[in-house]
Amino acid sequence: MRYFFEISYNGSAYHGWQTQANAVGVQQVVENAMSQLLRKKTEIVGSGRTDTGVHCRQQFFHADLENKINETDLQHRLNAFLPRDIAIHSIRPVSEAAHARYDARERGYEYHITLKKDPLLIGYAYHFFKPLAVKKMNEAASLLVGEHDFTSFSKVKTDVNHFVCTIKNAKWTKRNDLLLFEITANRFLRGMVRAIVGTLLDVGTGKTSVADFQNIILHKNRKAAGMNVPPEGLYLVKVKYRKGIFTESLT
Repeated sequence: MRYFFEISYNGSAYHGWQTQANAVGVQQVVENAMSQLLRKKTEIVGSGRTDTGVHCRQQFFHADLENKINETDLQHRLNAFLPRDIAIHSIRPVSEAAHARYDARERGYEYHITLKKDPLLIGYAYHFFKPLAVKKMNEAASLLVGEHDFTSFSKVKTDVNHFVCTIKNAKWTKRNDLLLFEITANRFLRGMVRAIVGTLLDVGTGKTSVADFQNIILHKNRKAAGMNVPPEGLYLVKVKYRKGIFTESLT
């Protein structure tokens, strides 16, 4: 039977989601835990990848298990076995054709910036000390909404077939000394959110105008955009699927 697992993790200690030959990814840790608990080699397929140091509030992966399980029991056992920086929040049965990656319809990220030095936010937000024109940053962010080619904000070496994404919303919100960027799309390219945030910070400091930002989108050249901001401020916060993908309610 195929099951969807909902997971969150603190990405500080990991080289992203994907299993790698010379580094530890979240996928590898989870597969090892499940293989030991189920006493059978178990492979999982994630809803997407995250880069080194990126955090995750909600992600899904699927696994094919030989026998029907007690979802609640396996969830508790996994959480007891996994390190404290990884948690399983739900396990749900799905049809055999359901796919954690290809059936995902929408993904949402947040980027957290602290405007003052705060030792308690080290590793969880990017400290940016220069004054920012948040209104202009939101003007520029609104230009991202819709279907566009986002080559300018993608890592150069990537294995995707195209660079077109449809962004549903992109906005900045200021909460005291915390600046929060929220962005939702049908798909994201490698390094895309961090490059967008870095370029929007250039707009906020006056280095780049709103008109320049629009030209950067149209230019389709990564060198035209701003820097990649550090990974510790980035969070994958939601993954949405088509209605009815889960075959049963949680037990």
